[in-house]
Amino acid sequence: MNPSAWPILTILVFFPVAACLALPFIRGAKAVRAFCLAAGLAELLLALPLLRFDLTLPGYQFVEKIGWVESWGLYYHLGMDGISLLMVLLTVLLLPLCVLCSWSYITRRVKEFHFSLMLMSSACIGVFVALDFVLFYVFWEAMLVPMFLLIAVWGGPARRYASLKFFLYTLAGSTLLLVAMVAFYIEGGTFSIPELSARSYSFDFQFWAFLAMAFAFAIKVPMFPFHTWLPAAHVEAPTAGSVLLAAVLLKMGTYGFLRFCLPMTPAASLYFAPLMIAVSLASILYGGFVALGQRDMKKLIAYSSVAHMGFVTLGIFLFNARGLEGALMVMLNHGITTGALFMMVGCIYERSHSREISDNLGLGKYLPAYMGFFGLFALSSLGFPGTNSFVGEALVLIGVFAANPWLGAAAVPGVMLAAAYMLRLGQKLAWGEPTHAAAWRDLNAREWLYLAPLAVLVIYIGLAPGLTLQSIDPTLTRVLTEVRSRAGAAEAAWPQAAWLSRTTPPAAAGAHQGEGL
Repeated sequence: MNPSAWPILTILVFFPVAACLALPFIRGAKAVRAFCLAAGLAELLLALPLLRFDLTLPGYQFVEKIGWVESWGLYYHLGMDGISLLMVLLTVLLLPLCVLCSWSYITRRVKEFHFSLMLMSSACIGVFVALDFVLFYVFWEAMLVPMFLLIAVWGGPARRYASLKFFLYTLAGSTLLLVAMVAFYIEGGTFSIPELSARSYSFDFQFWAFLAMAFAFAIKVPMFPFHTWLPAAHVEAPTAGSVLLAAVLLKMGTYGFLRFCLPMTPAASLYFAPLMIAVSLASILYGGFVALGQRDMKKLIAYSSVAHMGFVTLGIFLFNARGLEGALMVMLNHGITTGALFMMVGCIYERSHSREISDNLGLGKYLPAYMGFFGLFALSSLGFPGTNSFVGEALVLIGVFAANPWLGAAAVPGVMLAAAYMLRLGQKLAWGEPTHAAAWRDLNAREWLYLAPLAVLVIYIGLAPGLTLQSIDPTLTRVLTEVRSRAGAAEAAWPQAAWLSRTTPPAAAGAHQGEGL
């Protein structure tokens, strides 16, 4: 690491930890909330140097590398490319918003709650910028504890069951990831993620390494049938916990597929692509149908996350430019939209003390600002043109139809189901027979503060996605090129996988830069 360089990634990772160390010396719940809000805003300001990210370069930037345990080949190695840039910016943005949405909801153990929230943010950023496998694994495991506490201590009536289920599922996946990490070190002789990604491995090794990593990442996404921990965790978690769970934690699974499976096991990724596509389609359809029958708003949004994340994994394993672009855009936009929807549920829960749809009818007449925001985020969730989610889902559908029209036809019902369950929810909340809405106040200034930035992003990305796409295209072109250059083993092992490697050429990834959709 250049001593004169500004270690921006280290600062972003450990500034929330430093803020946690100051919390024991702060007295009073209001002072704790104000301090953590200031720390979250400071973290956002500290991320401004990331705007110097060169959108034309496919490699890692802001790289920091110093010796850790050099005799074992361990380095404190951080870096950022187009994939991790979006995830880091999303995490940094959500931290102060999570503090704001918890302002009046969390009334007990306020200091401990914000301690867990800040540690959670630190671990999530670390996952997205770590370029050493061991360092990545440390951050990956570190985020388990604060999220477990957020659910177990500040969750709903079934919080113990939900937190234990979340912990056990994720820990099982982490064990498989640990096995894969050790195997790569034995085979490659290093823990460096860029070096491991640049090396070639036998197909047999890739086969088993892919399976170990894919199980770990599929649980985190979560993909059907490993999704059962997610609805319970979402329903029982406090609002901020649900926001971070949906917007950031789920993305760690799909980020793992992009960072590890595709570059390190390209032949096995192609070999298993039909299976991963089939499971992705199952996730899309299952999540949509189950969401359609929910009466609890949180459960509905939780199952919708299973469906939306199915579009991400579908786009990844199409192995064409449009599919990968769409996958990354859905990752970002799902974090914005679903995070906002969970905040909306938190707003109304503070008034009605119920998440049942039947207890929150007729809000359109008495809470017009609330329903205005909710309507915007609901339209985004179903992929309405002009909103952010439309961009990602449209690109995934373009990619899937380009690969195979029959697969495209199988994915379309997922879009229709999203329209069905979100429009049904919006219709009941806005025009249903009023319950107690007349006694409730509309959004206050604090609620406007944390909803307005997300609403702006929904509209901006929906109408002008060019800058976001430009930031990810060079990295995706590099990933596609690397996978295709080593696709021969997969085609030799299983000729039926060949159609995937002959889809849209890598050069097409940047073909639309500067164009509108």
